[in-house]
Amino acid sequence: MAAYWLARSRITDPVEYKKYTDLVPGILARHGGKVLARGGKYQIMEGPEDFHRFVVIEFPTHAQAVACFESEEYKAAAAYRRAGAGVVENVIVEGGEFTV
Repeated sequence: MAAYWLARSRITDPVEYKKYTDLVPGILARHGGKVLARGGKYQIMEGPEDFHRFVVIEFPTHAQAVACFESEEYKAAAAYRRAGAGVVENVIVEGGEFTV
C-alpha cells in the first residue's frame, strides 16, 4: 500500500536550504519516491501559519518511505537544513482508509 511523506517547512536561510533541496530528488527516486507537490500555491484553511512550504511525496510502501528518511544519504542532505537553514515537520503516513 502506498505511503505519503508530508513535509511542512519554514526556510530561514535559502542558500543553505537549496543545498539540501538540490540533493533530495535523486535520493527520493533511488528509494521509489515520487514528488506529488513541492512548493507551489497553497492556502492554509485552518490552524497556525507557521510554515510556508509544503511537500507531498508518494512511496510504494511505508517501509520504503521510512528507509529513505533514515538512509545515510538523506541524513547527509538533511544536515544542511538541520544546521539552521530551516524548520521542518516531516510525517510519513500509510495510504488507505483506516479506522480506530
